[in-house]
Amino acid sequence: MKYKFLVLDIDGTVTNSKKEVTPKTLEAVVGLQKRGIPVAIASGRPVQGVSKVASVLRFQDFGSYVLPFNGARILNFRTKECIYSKTLPLHLPGRLVKDARENGVGIITYEGDKIIAGTQPDKYMQIEADINNIPVVWEKKFETYVNFPVNKCLLTGDPVDLEALEPVLAQKYCHEAQVFRSEPYFLEVTPKNVDKAYCLKHLLEILGIKREETVCCGDGFNDVTMIQFAGLGVAMANAQEQVKDVADYITEKDNDHDGIAEVIEKFF
Repeated sequence: MKYKFLVLDIDGTVTNSKKEVTPKTLEAVVGLQKRGIPVAIASGRPVQGVSKVASVLRFQDFGSYVLPFNGARILNFRTKECIYSKTLPLHLPGRLVKDARENGVGIITYEGDKIIAGTQPDKYMQIEADINNIPVVWEKKFETYVNFPVNKCLLTGDPVDLEALEPVLAQKYCHEAQVFRSEPYFLEVTPKNVDKAYCLKHLLEILGIKREETVCCGDGFNDVTMIQFAGLGVAMANAQEQVKDVADYITEKDNDHDGIAEVIEKFF
């Protein structure tokens, strides 16, 4: 099979443990784009966090694509044109903040270049802020403040608490939203039927590229759908076991040792 499209998760995949793109991985991804093969980033990060990595990978020079918010939005990174966006029901953030407070966990969403917290900022929110280089603003009247469409909410807290809460909220909002963990301490709430695979399918239709011609690489729970969807689904050596179980290929090298460069050399 001749592969024509590469899709990358960010954290634990194209970046190393220091959240950096290594020189060898950068050279491999840029070299692929120079050969006319488009690349996309599909990440749970907001636009600012995805843009930071996309700029390093020179997406602006080649018209590659970014899918922030687990694919709830799709942007052409060169033109900054939004070609797809799906948002949560307007009433949902107000209901979710009550769930968060009742269960002793945190909640955030995103507005422009800032994170909006509905509960007292915690260390997990600070992780999200540091990753994306945007500040956290605590709005104590979150339920009335967030009166605009949002692509996702993120609940934060101790992994044990979120593991218990995940099936409860998934059932409660099964007709309105997707509920899943992207990290043990992050519980994502995104629009119904929105995940990396769903939005990737939409992008492939626009580009005229077949699913079978696509390589998707990831390491986390929220990468499972796109790895299953891809013509070649790749799990990083450092991936969660659940991700490795559904992958067609597991890299020999992890994200700290240029696993993505290995994929590009082997399959492109």
